[in-house]
Amino acid sequence: MTAPSDLSFDIREIPFSRRGSWLDISPVVGLHTTREQLHLVSHQTGMHAIFRFEPLSDGAAGVVAVSAAPGRLLWQSPAGAVEAVFENDSTIRMRGRGLGMRIADAVTELTPFTGSYLFRDPVDGAAVLTSYETGRRYRITTVTGETVVSGAEELGTDDRWVEAPGGTWELAIEEYETARAPYTASRSFDELVAEAAAEFDDYVETLAPWRSERSPAAVAACYVLWSATGAPRGFLEREAIFMSKHWMDKVWSWDHCFNALALAPGLPREAVEQFRLVFDFQDPSGALPDSVTHSEVLYNFVKPPIHGWALRKLRAALAAPLSAGELAAIYDALARWTRFWLDRRRVPGHPLAHYQHGNDSGWDNSTMFDRDRVIEAPDLAAFLVVQLEVLAELAAEVGRGEDAAGWLSEAESIRAALLELWRGATFVARAPSSGRESTTTSLLSTLPIVASAGLPAAVTAGLATRIESHLTEFGPATELVDSAEYEADGYWRGPVWAPSTVLVEDGLRQAGATELADRISERFRRLCERSGFAENFDALTGAGLRDRAYTWTASSYLLLAREAEARAS
Repeated sequence: MTAPSDLSFDIREIPFSRRGSWLDISPVVGLHTTREQLHLVSHQTGMHAIFRFEPLSDGAAGVVAVSAAPGRLLWQSPAGAVEAVFENDSTIRMRGRGLGMRIADAVTELTPFTGSYLFRDPVDGAAVLTSYETGRRYRITTVTGETVVSGAEELGTDDRWVEAPGGTWELAIEEYETARAPYTASRSFDELVAEAAAEFDDYVETLAPWRSERSPAAVAACYVLWSATGAPRGFLEREAIFMSKHWMDKVWSWDHCFNALALAPGLPREAVEQFRLVFDFQDPSGALPDSVTHSEVLYNFVKPPIHGWALRKLRAALAAPLSAGELAAIYDALARWTRFWLDRRRVPGHPLAHYQHGNDSGWDNSTMFDRDRVIEAPDLAAFLVVQLEVLAELAAEVGRGEDAAGWLSEAESIRAALLELWRGATFVARAPSSGRESTTTSLLSTLPIVASAGLPAAVTAGLATRIESHLTEFGPATELVDSAEYEADGYWRGPVWAPSTVLVEDGLRQAGATELADRISERFRRLCERSGFAENFDALTGAGLRDRAYTWTASSYLLLAREAEARAS
């Protein structure tokens, strides 16, 4: 078996980065924005392209081939090659042999309020670019060979760049804040490549030792996670797996659950950190933020309370139990999150909580919200039933046994109200103000399958039948494909998504519908092996859509593949 670090990947699909770094190299520089040339992109204070890499042959730009592996990025032409490696989370080393490289300011225009400024540091001669957009500095130090600087101390729209014209050369690019000691090369370029490759190999062997020929995309999925992980920085005080180091460079308050589940058996400490990360930002009402990242915490929406479901599954996958202190802290946070829904999102006299917009559900534009935006939704009720049952289980473990009866009473009340939304084939949502019912062509109406253990057998059987009607060659479409509202690239109005797939697969398996669960797992895994780890996929063609290196998709693949391997053994 080849080493995981022998993996090659398409730099247009997956950014080149390293665990811990807030930098990547990619042609993707913004929301749905791709350039011909690769760029150095920073994700501090947002997503910002810093440098544009222009390979040069005999002083002129030429056509080069680009290839990427976990430890090394390579530009190659008949004239020679340029290589790049992440020395650490804030430093990139580059080496050229026969091929030159111009490292150009990607912003160019400098105003008093935006842009970047290039100068030569008189202390060590390094070229330093300051970026208003990131609030950081980017220092280019010549290690060997010669470099040329143009546009130093220029203002306005003048071009600014640093160029290694050719021959044999090495340089280092660093991202830092105000000051840093002059750069010195402590290890050779080849040693750095070997270190990065070994780190990734260890990550894969720890995270996916179960992989086999039945899970051929496991290594690539591990790379998506490894490379999209940022060290604690800015508002984030824990290591964070972003949804992507493309433009979805945040942690949303349900996405993190799937990443935690993927990490759980091999990297238990990291898994628990991922689960707890968003609870660091819980507000006084108990609400979790919509999303968090380096310099931004958004509370304008929330996300669905899948955390009880995720915690139960997470604990089952951990090799060792959580400490008493951790369990108590998680219990308190989960209780506050649940009370937010019970106390702040229920109309007086109504047992069911409500969403205020599709964004609250995570299914932003699902057809379930077409008639009314504010709805008492069946998926929300089911998630809360599971979460309340988990809280009741935890209460005794943390010495709060007196709470258990209250949690179970709430669960029974919500479950009874949920069943009032059953219409014989699936569930409906209901507007709390008017009582008007939603349409039922969205897969979202079937998600109460996650609470199958407490639902009547006829209801779980009906849900399984309805889920099967959503199933395409590639997985469960989020909108019935024969619906008038179906859209091939309609976000939650048709495409196959990882989280909905995992939730229905797990619910079906708990309900005993194992044959259908197996088919869903198999089809989604084959989809990822064919089309990568996109944000979502065309339900009829399998084409990857939107952000093309999405961690919850990679995590869902790893989770389903790991469970499939366990069933096969």
